Amino acid sequence: MQSPSDPWTDKSTDVETLAKNLARMVEQGGKALAAYLKPREEGRKETDHAELIDMVKTLGQVAEYWLSDPQRALEIQSTLGKAYLELWAHAARRMTGEHPSPVAEPDPRDKRFTDPEWSSNQFFDFLKQAYLLTARYSERLVKDADGLDPATRQKAEFYLRQIVNAIAPSNFVLTNPELLRDTLSSKGENLARGMRLLAEDVRAGSGELRIRQTDTSYFEVGRNLAAMPGKVIFENDLMQLIQYAPTTKKVLATPLLIVPPWINKFYVLDLTPDRSFIKWCVDQGLTVFVISWVNPDARLSKKSFEDYMREGPLAALDAIKQATGATKVNAAGYCVGGTLLAVTLAHMATKRDRRIVSATFFASQVDFTYSGDLKVFADEEQITALEKQMAERGYLDSRKMANTFNLMRSNDLIWPYIINNYFKGKSPPAFDLLYWNTDATRMPAANHSFYLRNCYLRNKLARGEMVIAGHTLDLKKVKIPIYNLATREDHIAPAKSVFYGSKFFGGRVRFVLSGSGHVAGVVNPPERHKYQYWTGPKPSGTDVEQWRAKATEHAGSWWPDWLDWLKQRDGKTVAARIPGGGKLKPIEDAPGRYVKVRD
Repeated sequence: MQSPSDPWTDKSTDVETLAKNLARMVEQGGKALAAYLKPREEGRKETDHAELIDMVKTLGQVAEYWLSDPQRALEIQSTLGKAYLELWAHAARRMTGEHPSPVAEPDPRDKRFTDPEWSSNQFFDFLKQAYLLTARYSERLVKDADGLDPATRQKAEFYLRQIVNAIAPSNFVLTNPELLRDTLSSKGENLARGMRLLAEDVRAGSGELRIRQTDTSYFEVGRNLAAMPGKVIFENDLMQLIQYAPTTKKVLATPLLIVPPWINKFYVLDLTPDRSFIKWCVDQGLTVFVISWVNPDARLSKKSFEDYMREGPLAALDAIKQATGATKVNAAGYCVGGTLLAVTLAHMATKRDRRIVSATFFASQVDFTYSGDLKVFADEEQITALEKQMAERGYLDSRKMANTFNLMRSNDLIWPYIINNYFKGKSPPAFDLLYWNTDATRMPAANHSFYLRNCYLRNKLARGEMVIAGHTLDLKKVKIPIYNLATREDHIAPAKSVFYGSKFFGGRVRFVLSGSGHVAGVVNPPERHKYQYWTGPKPSGTDVEQWRAKATEHAGSWWPDWLDWLKQRDGKTVAARIPGGGKLKPIEDAPGRYVKVRD
């Protein structure tokens, strides 16, 4: 017998309270709609239809392939019909008291259907399996469409995945058992709270939904994030250069320069102290310098990719020599910061500039043949539309790129928060990594256009066709030792792409594959004993999994392996260097002003 407090059978539900909460929900929903419409009515914001148009066009090509041959369309429709009949038979058997094996089961890593009632309750089990069958059918519509070119197929897979993720029964109150229980037990209070949070998030996004992923009030850059002691010793229009205070009496003679991506803020490498790569490096006896990119506005719209090279890594090298007297530097680049570092190295090779003696790439691409879902947004038509938008304001709005990254992992970074925030009415807990993820930056029009066209669209760096400062760049001229790190589940710089990129350098490359994804696979402190990494033979070809089968698996973080690699290049030590102890005097305390500018 079910408990009297069971929301499915409880007869004491206060109808009046439920009605009041539903009225509050409607009121807050109206406020959310008003917040969305206000900037559009005032002419301050226009709805961007470029991606929607591209989606319709792409999926139209898939439909055209199937509808152009009635026999072909009938065959694949019959496949879905057969699957549905099997599901009906399964449901009928359950109604008679049998316990047949499911027709479709979710991936064990799929967190959407973990509530027990998705299996124990026949109605929700039927919904779940019907959804999974439909999702797999939609995948086949693209996979088996032989007439599609690779670019169209990739876009179709991406767009269909977004639609399939959006229509999951877990995303709706009446088809999600957990949400339905919460609504009945709280008499609709959860929905009223959720609509209030929705209205707040639309207002915070100035007419766009800015989904809260963490409790932002808990963190403050410079207090409990990016809190590693140091000084800003140099700055220009595009960056501040931070030198961190030593924690050891002796340090490696060769300083380390870190070039982070300008698409995000550098403190992904200096999160809370127990997760700070920068702190770990300093504690291991490295003199660490980090570029902190500006959050640009319209005044910097003309800053080019070449400007980012000259005023970024090259300016940092000059400053490091002044600050320490060192003429040799180890450099590391993360994501697009690694792409910029590779461009810088190729440029320095044309000048016979040998100040960088080793380079480390964290989840960075130099060849964009296998660059993953970001290529969906990088065809000529979409780049041209994006350039028109950037021309109006001088930069790409920070939320544009942030939303793109979130879409690439919508079942992790969008839908769970929509369910938690707006249906359950709960504010998310504090999480340093997600705070950083929401702290997005703008991008200057000229620089971003160059990057999209020369890398994603035309792949000029790998082809030896990129021109910087009047020179055609050749990565084969980069002879210095390379430590090339890929992360196995990376959705931004896929492991296959990073692996393949190893072949374009002219020197010896140590390829290392880390477990997890683009951030967690890089930011993996040894003390946490999480994930693993693989080392193995010289990388060749494109099959990273084939390489992994021959590689050696190591438990835990790759950080110590990388440090050993650095020390093998040059293990000489000198007395620790104090920021401001050289010719450059401190400008301000780390992390500086630039990183604190939020949109």
